[in-house]
Amino acid sequence: MITGIGPVTPIGIGVDDFWAGATSGRSGIHGITRFDASDLPVKLAGEVDGFDVSSWLDVKEARRTDRFVHFSIASAKLAWEDAGNPEIKADRGGVVFATGIGGIEWLLNQHKVLLEKGPGRVSPFMVPALMANAAAGHIAMAFGLMGPNFCIVSACASGAHAVGEGYRMIRDGLLDLAIVGGSEAATLPLTVAAFAQMTALTKNPDPETASRPFDADRNGFVLSEGACALILEPEDGARARGARVYAEVVGYGASDDAFHITAPDPKGSGAALAIRLALEDAREEPSAVDYVNAHGTSTPLNDASETAALKAALGDEVAHEVAVSSTKSMTGHMLGAAGAVEAAVCALAIQNGVIPPTIHYRTPDPDCDLDYVPNEARQAAVRLAISNSFGFGGQNAVLVIRGPS
Repeated sequence: MITGIGPVTPIGIGVDDFWAGATSGRSGIHGITRFDASDLPVKLAGEVDGFDVSSWLDVKEARRTDRFVHFSIASAKLAWEDAGNPEIKADRGGVVFATGIGGIEWLLNQHKVLLEKGPGRVSPFMVPALMANAAAGHIAMAFGLMGPNFCIVSACASGAHAVGEGYRMIRDGLLDLAIVGGSEAATLPLTVAAFAQMTALTKNPDPETASRPFDADRNGFVLSEGACALILEPEDGARARGARVYAEVVGYGASDDAFHITAPDPKGSGAALAIRLALEDAREEPSAVDYVNAHGTSTPLNDASETAALKAALGDEVAHEVAVSSTKSMTGHMLGAAGAVEAAVCALAIQNGVIPPTIHYRTPDPDCDLDYVPNEARQAAVRLAISNSFGFGGQNAVLVIRGPS
């Protein structure tokens, strides 16, 4: 059962602000402000505006940790409070927290120190700051959770993998509570330049049209930052303590394209396999799906291959009837955090009976011919939703989320 949600995103911090942004079509994409991007070919990003690290960490801890850890701790504390500050035995609580890149800002800063000032000036906090599992470790310390604790790094599928693996540990009786999710803070000159060089990012300078998933004129994704934590609990424990339940994770499928290190299989075969496996795990038929939160990155290859995957997994008729939207049109692509954010979207869509839109959708693409909930949110009863996350390496993770029984 999902009993707590903690979004830290470009469209809102905290459940209420985030959901208001997602359903109103608020865009979190604008010109980069954290550094001078004038010499870069890409000048837009999704930034977490108004984030004050001092609200979440003391000064010393903040100074010794990377921005992706700052987001992680903030999101976990938001989710914990949202779940009603649950009480848990230390050895029955665990953490699965993902990232795609980890503490790259610290790594780059300390490399500069090495070159300019020599090895004796490199910080002793560099390793614990840059390591990908730093967020998971800090979250465990913040809440005294001594159960299984690890980090998943599977590019843009990382956050969804974290939710799925936490779900399995709860289902299998290994834990009574899991904090799951993902965090990313990789919007830096080097990463922007690198993604731009591989032609993954859009060079469109207009924030109003830059991220336009499934649109015929899409030409790349918008890099973004942020985090989201979810609190997962078994049904009996959540009910016993009177917890508010958003929805329940009931299925998880993972696969690989085994096709190309960055490009998706045009047929969507690996993605379709993950969708089928997730539905089988949930013991649900394709016809039961009411909403798909698409990976929907706004790249020419991904959106077409994902459309093909949905048709292959759900059947052509069902795929054309189900509502599909990409919240990356608003948030940008949060890399290792994206899957957790989008799982939260599914849970909130179920709870509130509202499907967020795909904003900036203007020109239909013959290769993307499904119902993408264009431009405006839609009132709709959602019993069953699936969330797709597909990453470089061909790694796919799909979650099935259902209304609480």
